[in-house]
Amino acid sequence: MKMERPNAVPPSPEDLKDLAKLRAIIERAIADGKLTRQEMESIQLEIRADGKVTFEELELCRKLIWEKIRKGELEHDYSW
Repeated sequence: MKMERPNAVPPSPEDLKDLAKLRAIIERAIADGKLTRQEMESIQLEIRADGKVTFEELELCRKLIWEKIRKGELEHDYSW
């Protein structure tokens, strides 16, 4: 699904740095094909670390976690 955000402000250099850190955390967590409650909590803590949840952070989670769970490519041992 393509999402458009006509009024979106481009991410700042700090936001890009935070996204890169979040991506690395997610990729480490899902490398074994399983996502534990503890790993998900670490991801959520990172997302909330700056006091805001951005569209880009949610989109990264959607692509790297939720789509893979939906396709059966990633297992999880917690409930939403």
